[in-house]
Amino acid sequence: MTQQTGISGADPGVGARLHRVIVVGPASNRDDRERVEIELDELEELARTLGTEVLERSLVTLRDPHPATFFRSGMVDVLAARIAELGNPAVLCNSALTPRQQRNLEEVWDVPVLDRTEVILAIFARRATTAEGRVQVEMAQLEHLLPRLAGGWSHLERQRGGVGLRGGPGETQIEVDRRLIRRRIKRLRERLAVIERQRRTRRAARTAVPLASCALVGYTNAGKSTLLNALTHSDVLSDNLLFATLDPTSRRLELPSGRRVILTDTVGFIQNLPTELVEAFAATLEEVRQAHVLAIVVDGSHQDCELQLRTVMSTLADMGCNQPSVLVVNKVDRLTVTELARTRLNLGDIAGASPLCVSARRGIGLRDLRQAIDTLAAQLVRSAHVDHRGLGETASDQTHRAAS
Repeated sequence: MTQQTGISGADPGVGARLHRVIVVGPASNRDDRERVEIELDELEELARTLGTEVLERSLVTLRDPHPATFFRSGMVDVLAARIAELGNPAVLCNSALTPRQQRNLEEVWDVPVLDRTEVILAIFARRATTAEGRVQVEMAQLEHLLPRLAGGWSHLERQRGGVGLRGGPGETQIEVDRRLIRRRIKRLRERLAVIERQRRTRRAARTAVPLASCALVGYTNAGKSTLLNALTHSDVLSDNLLFATLDPTSRRLELPSGRRVILTDTVGFIQNLPTELVEAFAATLEEVRQAHVLAIVVDGSHQDCELQLRTVMSTLADMGCNQPSVLVVNKVDRLTVTELARTRLNLGDIAGASPLCVSARRGIGLRDLRQAIDTLAAQLVRSAHVDHRGLGETASDQTHRAAS
């Protein structure tokens, strides 16, 4: 089954094609199975975030991917039989598929085949609410779509106008679409460049005010938005969903010393974050790079919290973020005393720092967290209570303007 594609931007049909799915993940050997099982848990959660019913999951042994179909021919046949038994659901593959592999599997199985990247892109497309978020997601989806146009049309022989004596048969439809997509990507890049300039202007305004900035960073669904609301008495959208936050939100945070900082909620990280998203969300991620302080939030109640923290630490290192930070173990109200002690020890060893234990939902540990941010901010930015005489504006006034 060939997949029709379009040139009007993000593919709107991904979610519609995922009513019922099976999840498949390859493992190279026995030692690799535990890691893949964890990733399949996450892929199932991603699928359910799209409102999809996961019928079954399969972990298959695969040492070397086949260049044409990813899976070896015997496994392709086994999976084909199981897909037919289940009523031809779509297939989600935990690994990245090349355009050729994806097309060939769709032809053999006669069902939609999507990889992890497409599922994440579909979630981002649903969650993008601001103009900036929609631009970022559309560019990421078009970047992913472009190499998949080949073979995606059943009318490749259709050509557009042969004009002139030596013009040949003209452009094929796929060539037209590629050209239009590249043109659209170029325009989106230009819009993102404007967005980045606007962000730099806002950051410059904040820098002019004697305020520190603190970014809440962490794995998706670690409770960053809930923590922002609890600390700043805000009502930012917070939900028990993956990628509930795509656009950064900043609020003023009052600290015990009377100092104020700008606290920013940021998009969550995830394993194997698609490169298209990293590029498209560069302007958003720059908020993390420019922050004076990082509050690294971990869901201490998650069974894979250690792996999630390692992913976050690795992502921050790749981004070149080495700011002073505080490790925050959230949702501790869900842990027993024994579980909490073990989690604190393990996460502290990974981060190389003693974590603060909080529950954003219950308000546990928030005073200690404010104090920790206060201590770090005091080392970076002078007091926000200095009256800038001659400027016609107090620091308090500037604070209000910068945070608005």
